[in-house]
Amino acid sequence: MTSTIGNPLSWWAKNISAAGHEVGSAVRHAGGDGSHALPEIRTVTFADLRAVLRLGVDDFMTFRSDVLIACLLYPVIGGALIWIAVHQDALPLAFPLLSGFALIGPVAAIGLYELSRRREAGEEPTWSDMIRVLHAPGFGAILMLGFALAIVFILWLLCAWLLHSLTMGDASYTGAAHFIGRALTTPGGWAMILIGIPLGFCFALLVLAVSVVSFPMLLDRDVGLPRAIITSVGVLRKNPVTILAWGAIVAAGLILGALPMLLGFAVTLPILGHATWHLYRRAVA
Repeated sequence: MTSTIGNPLSWWAKNISAAGHEVGSAVRHAGGDGSHALPEIRTVTFADLRAVLRLGVDDFMTFRSDVLIACLLYPVIGGALIWIAVHQDALPLAFPLLSGFALIGPVAAIGLYELSRRREAGEEPTWSDMIRVLHAPGFGAILMLGFALAIVFILWLLCAWLLHSLTMGDASYTGAAHFIGRALTTPGGWAMILIGIPLGFCFALLVLAVSVVSFPMLLDRDVGLPRAIITSVGVLRKNPVTILAWGAIVAAGLILGALPMLLGFAVTLPILGHATWHLYRRAVA
């Protein structure tokens, strides 16, 4: 049959209708999916944490040629942010920017969850499948939760800057060594550290509670954002010690990744991302 060019008005109407359907679906999933049932939350042990880390390493070794290039963006972005902080007289924000990776890491790992999900399903995914999260039924909720974590990240930076102003005043620094020296040898620096570490822990705990399994769940199931967050908080409440230990493992991975000029992020973040998917599969029935 010979194809013809359709009426432009009907073409626009068809595509506008499709776009409206997608937006409506996104809003529906962001606000709730109309179901009041919550999935069963399982007990997670330290043996499970060891197992998910092994599975994360296994996924990384399987996809290393696919994810290494993509994940090189992590150290590049981190290095760029720190360079901007250092060269724009915002040196005190260098550490908060670096530690802030723990707050936005769940968003950056969405594509890795998709690779692990497809491999678990018996498929042979490639790096191009990382962008298929755009077609996930809960993508609208994923966007909203990612936006919320970005706001938390900005609030953390603002609190860190305010804390520095209150403890160190309008001090200026000639370089990173000068700043570290002042932080470690002055009363103001000690106060900044003693207040800043618990403050950062509170931000990290908030993000851990709402996102430990919510992003993988939204990727895997046709659920709304409230149910995903409630489930994620429920996982923490049922397994407080092991999930806090998981948070410590994530923090240690970020520290190890940051040591070799941030290049380690290209390895540690993918492993942690893949492992998070397997943690979700063990924690949520």
